[in-house]
Amino acid sequence: MSLSPLSRRAVVGAALSGAVVAATAGPAGAASRPAPALSSGGGPARRNPSAPAPDPVPPLNVPALRAALADLEHPELTAAQLRVSGSAGRWCGTEGLADRATGRAVHERDTFRIGSITKVFVATVVLQLAAERRLSPEQPVQRLLPGLLPSGFPPITVAQLLNHTSGLPDEQDPPYDPSSPEDIARHRYDRWTPEQLVARVSHGPMKFTPGTKQEYRGINYVLLALLIERLTGCRYGEAIAHRILRPLDLRHTAVPGDDPRIHWPHVHGYMRMTDGSLLDITKFDQSDAWGEGEMISRTGDLDRFLTALFSGELLPHHELERMFTLPPDEVRMVDGTPARYTAGLQIVTLNGITLWGKTGERYGYSSAMFATRDQQRRVVFSFNPTRRDATQAQVSQRIAEALTKA
Repeated sequence: MSLSPLSRRAVVGAALSGAVVAATAGPAGAASRPAPALSSGGGPARRNPSAPAPDPVPPLNVPALRAALADLEHPELTAAQLRVSGSAGRWCGTEGLADRATGRAVHERDTFRIGSITKVFVATVVLQLAAERRLSPEQPVQRLLPGLLPSGFPPITVAQLLNHTSGLPDEQDPPYDPSSPEDIARHRYDRWTPEQLVARVSHGPMKFTPGTKQEYRGINYVLLALLIERLTGCRYGEAIAHRILRPLDLRHTAVPGDDPRIHWPHVHGYMRMTDGSLLDITKFDQSDAWGEGEMISRTGDLDRFLTALFSGELLPHHELERMFTLPPDEVRMVDGTPARYTAGLQIVTLNGITLWGKTGERYGYSSAMFATRDQQRRVVFSFNPTRRDATQAQVSQRIAEALTKA
């Protein structure tokens, strides 16, 4: 997720999630109740015979999926890829060019920047630490990271960071014009420390009392990544690799750190400049998204991660349930709509099908991974828009409709 390297942190579901999340999130009352549990032993728990069976998802409509993926003009995209899996059927497709300079077509094994899908990895590690009793989700972050936030701020718990109910102030404006593609390109190699990112929200009043409202904020996960480093004694990226990537054999997923390049075969990202030209924006220092949006992956790895997470391979039952439990009904988004974020995930309901997952954006890249709780249907997709505006939602809307409409 990114609108500009810093101001984007205050924006809820920018572009990619606009149509699919904001307009289709289910009623808060229904979504606040945890979905049927999964076992911690790697598969779906046995269903209580008296409990209603999960609603079946419609059969895969491959022609509709092909059509949704093939439209690279509304809005302008340079490439798109889609992986559908789960017990209700599988399909994989790609469109467009991975590299305009060489003319190479995109391949299903190509990697890409996943933006805020990074947050799911961070949340998983934090909840693992909670399961190990190395932290309590109800502990104030100020106690765990003393001196980082101003002393005048009210206590903000780890759980409130996880589900975006912290109420932290808005960031100060970035040191460039985020509406100018030329200015963005000039600052693409700027380096930020997490402490600098936190300092940008350390001025001004709280937006709201922690726990009373919900506002999607990247800075919440910067603080959580710092917490991982404090408790584990290693970089948060190494903690993710040790606890998730290596055990699941996710060989093409990484936290790039200070490297602006993508080293595996990958899809290039492009940005339309004011003179009409396309600039290859693939090489980009990701430190402005430290802890909350800097990872690289591919559709196959993300599908494996989602499967393991929902199947209970990574978290015991109690901690996994936090990922499927929204705040109480009275806690709503700052715009008055129902809360839609849990500890690391977000909820989407479309055509009667409820999906849990996460979207992500970086310049030149948009992506998403979602699944039904019972994993009848999982979906991972990535596309490469040339502009950062609300038209990106058209792509997500087309794919979501093709996936959920009978």
